[in-house]
Amino acid sequence: MKKLLIGAAAVAMLTLSGLSAQAGCVDPRSPSQQATPFSLEMGQMQSRAGQDAGENIVGTWYVAYTTDGFPPGAAFIQWHRDGTEWENINHPVLGGNICMGSWKTVDRSHVFRNHYGWLFTDGVISGYFNETETDELAWDGNSYSGTNTTTLTYYPVSPATTPTVFVLTGTATAKRIAP
Repeated sequence: MKKLLIGAAAVAMLTLSGLSAQAGCVDPRSPSQQATPFSLEMGQMQSRAGQDAGENIVGTWYVAYTTDGFPPGAAFIQWHRDGTEWENINHPVLGGNICMGSWKTVDRSHVFRNHYGWLFTDGVISGYFNETETDELAWDGNSYSGTNTTTLTYYPVSPATTPTVFVLTGTATAKRIAP
């Protein structure tokens, strides 16, 4: 009961604080978002050496992002064996911080993901985006990192509005979270 009350209080506080709801996982329109990565203790990892990227990526990850022109972000990502993934990033909840997509193996050390999320303006849905990314896994399967080029396409909800495309470069550094 105590956890439920604390959770409800947190939601009420965020709602009443007047946060500007502008973002999905990455909002190309809002460089003023406050998102700061934090450290997690990762525990002891088992080696996954010898497996390919498709086997190694499955699991839960802590990811720290940097993107040119935007504050850093941190996320939890789950990559599922069936080729789906979802992400919960530390952007404001009212702006949208849950995204999902699919992934496929590119080669022995790379995976590609195709990722979607909603965009909000003042708490009202205003579109969605599509993000693509290629990641390189470490030989032991317990981390991935690299320089990424992300293409976000903002699809306004209102009819007859032309999508806007943003190309962002940045880095993703991920550590597997031990089960």
